[in-house]
Order: sequence, then structure tokens, then C-alpha cells
Amino acid sequence: MKTYFSQRSGTDSMTEEDYSPMTLKDSIQRTRQALNDAYAGFDNAVDIDLIDSYIYEIYALQKRYKHLTDLAAAEPAEESGPLRKYSPVRALVSHVLG
Repeated sequence: MKTYFSQRSGTDSMTEEDYSPMTLKDSIQRTRQALNDAYAGFDNAVDIDLIDSYIYEIYALQKRYKHLTDLAAAEPAEESGPLRKYSPVRALVSHVLG
């Protein structure tokens, strides 16, 4: 059975990164990684109680992931990206509609 732990090496002092607010994208990535870890733990679990705990953890992480992706979908899209600024669809629509 594999066990996954998050450990810090070195000192126990907090870094500036620990105090900075997480962006929505970072939160989604961390939740996705935690979900992958929970699935890996579930696949390797043999004890009934441990299997139950992974089931509840996976369910909770799925709900969190859905909530975060719903928040991301509700945010307005960035128009400043180079792909959107020079989109072939935009050029086609402006050419057709004049």
C-alpha cells in the first residue's frame, strides 16, 4: 500500500508564497492534483475503513472541483490574448458583416 504525505524539507518557517493569495487557476490545479492523489490512494487501499475514507475524500474533492470550475466559467474571458485578438472567426465575421 502506498501512502502519500506532504512534507516540508528544511526549516519550518513560512515563506512569502505561503501567505500569498491563491488564484482560481492555482486552486483548480491543486484540487485536480489532490483528486489524482485520492484516486491513487483508493486504487492501492486494502482496508475497508481506508477505502471508505478515500470514497468520501474523492466525493468532496469532486464537489470542490465542480464549484471551482463553475466559478471559472462565470468569470469573463480575457480579450487581451493573441489568439482572441487575431481570431480567424473574428476576421471572417467582420468580412461577411462588413
